[in-house]
Amino acid sequence: MRALGLIGGMSWESTQHYYRLINEAARARLGGLHSAPLLLESVDFAPVAAMQKAGDWDAAARLLADCARRLEGAGAEALVLCTNTMHRLAPEIEAAVGLPLLHIVDATAAAIRAAGLDRVALLGTAFTMEQPFYRERMESRHGIGVLTPDEAGRAEVHRVIYEELCLGEIREASRRRFREIIRQLAAEGAQGLILGCTEIGLLISPEDSPIPVFDSTALHALQAVDWALGD
Repeated sequence: MRALGLIGGMSWESTQHYYRLINEAARARLGGLHSAPLLLESVDFAPVAAMQKAGDWDAAARLLADCARRLEGAGAEALVLCTNTMHRLAPEIEAAVGLPLLHIVDATAAAIRAAGLDRVALLGTAFTMEQPFYRERMESRHGIGVLTPDEAGRAEVHRVIYEELCLGEIREASRRRFREIIRQLAAEGAQGLILGCTEIGLLISPEDSPIPVFDSTALHALQAVDWALGD
């Protein structure tokens, strides 16, 4: 397997999920005692979250570009950015190194297209749901339309991510509220649901949704293993 460089810590709750998924997939594909050769650069999420809140994306880009350069110098052959939101800075990260960045939107879109769908709902941070970087790549590169919750729904999803899931807290009341939001999006015509924040899969499973669920974290991890194996 080729070595993967993971940029994680945003939050570490989801990064540990990436580590497990990638290694489980490597063992399933190769058998025996095999695991994945990984290099991990894990940041302190508190300063990154402050940059997000302040809209200081330039500072965040410098931080993640430095991470990418260190991983390249340590021998990584491709980069996996273990967060949906920070793919807003994918162009800046790609420009900083000579490595491919395995993009989470592309991994998710491939699964949606394979299922024959072209209109899906997106749950994620407010940055992911409201800024254009995620929706535009999904629509322009892959021809998939994207629906998001109303303003109150977006605010609640964002709150749960930062105040609960990133802290490792799983609350049944939040699961019930997410189910309500998902049902409304399905009623509005969504054919499938993107779990577009790497922590949401800790709260929501396919059983919580009346429409097919596409867990971006799991799909991204599998894309990374495919690349590492040369598939």
